[in-house]
Amino acid sequence: MLLKEIIEICDLMDDPKASGASLHELFAGLDVPDIKIQTLSGEKGQTDVVSICIPGSKGKTAQGQAPTLGILGTLGGLGARPELLGLVSDGDGAFVTLAAALKLARMRTRGDVLEGDVIASTHICPNAPTQPHDPAPFMGSPVGIFEQMRAELDPDMDAILSVDTTKGNRVINHTGFAISPTVYKGYILRTSEDLLRVQQTVTGDYPQVFPLTTQDITPYGNGVYHLNSILQPSVLAECPVVGVAITTKAPVAGSATGAARPQSLEEAARFCVEVAKSFAVGDISFYDAEQFELMQKLYGSMDHLRKGGNE
Repeated sequence: MLLKEIIEICDLMDDPKASGASLHELFAGLDVPDIKIQTLSGEKGQTDVVSICIPGSKGKTAQGQAPTLGILGTLGGLGARPELLGLVSDGDGAFVTLAAALKLARMRTRGDVLEGDVIASTHICPNAPTQPHDPAPFMGSPVGIFEQMRAELDPDMDAILSVDTTKGNRVINHTGFAISPTVYKGYILRTSEDLLRVQQTVTGDYPQVFPLTTQDITPYGNGVYHLNSILQPSVLAECPVVGVAITTKAPVAGSATGAARPQSLEEAARFCVEVAKSFAVGDISFYDAEQFELMQKLYGSMDHLRKGGNE
């Protein structure tokens, strides 16, 4: 149960002065030795990139071999001040990521230590700009998306859950959360059966998978339509990436306030924690390595899809 963590994180972030430093008091006294904060500045303001490492008993930080899971909160901003007051729908990815990190930190402090490391990264910006998008406006970011993601990604990550609000569309008609097929090195691969199993366990319902197109896994800024930024980490990451989308039945703008649904956020955060537990001990695979090798042998590299294109 992560409702407490979701409520604490949302309350802390619902502040026009919210920043990376805001987390220090919340994580004080917990056994989390490594919280990094990096401030990035752009023409439209600044944001704090926060990276929290929860060490595992057999993880890389302990010179072990257990794999590292990355949890990325993918978003433009937490708020659109001064245009709009309060938390915006776009902030859901950050809320889920930070709540999962807080829960894992409390587990570790109490003695429930995962085998592998978990690195939770997102950025905190309470006054991000908005931008037009059909059918609902997007939130923008004060800095470039890839500058931000380079700061969030860690080469130690062996797989990534990219958590993002994905409500401004008409192709995911479900209130809760949905996952994507695995994206790896330009390929959209089969949806992981292991992740579907965890989702089904967490929700007690049929698993929900949202559709991806080739456009969605190409870089932002190339003029191609994107569902949203949820799979943009796959453009830079050298490991498999799965999107964890916070969803609604009807389109909701990323810039809308009052749109956070605690049950959806809690389920997504609990999903991330359960994946972290199982991934560390090898009970979860994000993709079939043999199938991926066969695809590469038959059709070659798809890394060109992670670049800007011929132009």
